[in-house]
Amino acid sequence: MPKFRRRKILKWTLLVIVAVLLLGVGYSLVFPDISRLKKEAPKMTAFMKYRQQMSRKAGKNPGIACTWMPLDKISPYLVQAVVVSEDDKFWSHKGFDFEAIKTALKKDIRNKTWRYGGSTITQQLAKNLFLSPSKNPIRKIREVILTWRLESTLSKKRILELYLNVVEWGAGIFGAEAASQRYYGKPASDLSPQEAAHLAVVLPSPRRYNPLSGSDYIEDRAREVLDIMVKRGIVAPEEAEK
Repeated sequence: MPKFRRRKILKWTLLVIVAVLLLGVGYSLVFPDISRLKKEAPKMTAFMKYRQQMSRKAGKNPGIACTWMPLDKISPYLVQAVVVSEDDKFWSHKGFDFEAIKTALKKDIRNKTWRYGGSTITQQLAKNLFLSPSKNPIRKIREVILTWRLESTLSKKRILELYLNVVEWGAGIFGAEAASQRYYGKPASDLSPQEAAHLAVVLPSPRRYNPLSGSDYIEDRAREVLDIMVKRGIVAPEEAEK
């Protein structure tokens, strides 16, 4: 192939890539309508749809268990345990925890993986609501923009309320109410500190871990979360031992 033709192909390839990136950025700056989330409870998220598609491809029942629950109807122990476990700087950052991202990148480089994301609760909400699980650059750019838009439009309490209602807690289980009913047979409002801690620590891998499994990992992580909550006065020492 002549040299000038290779250059021409490369040029057009780069132009296409830039155009696609700009389209992705432009779309995320305008759509979807984040303001509707101030009052509207999403009935179905992009991640729920993705799980349904995967279930159908595997010939399984794509059922979704998800019951919306206002934040004040979710146990404060679970709210606090999720923040401690998932994003301890949630109330102070603007959507991104750059220290956590830096630490995650170091772990990824050291382990030669793309496992540690350093994602905040707001970033995870953006992914759950609007994006696919893929890790391509366009999706990552959209995640950054959508995270910024969520933080700019919604209150922290609303972001947390949305997250606790749409996050995956096991196969076909989404949101705190569905998880509480499935694992403990009670409303999310009645969760004990121990139950809340166990639910919180499975969130990074809800299909791999079960809060009732009794595995050393789950028990150790739940104890760590409970210890932090006791030190901060969120849980009384005697309550943490029940």
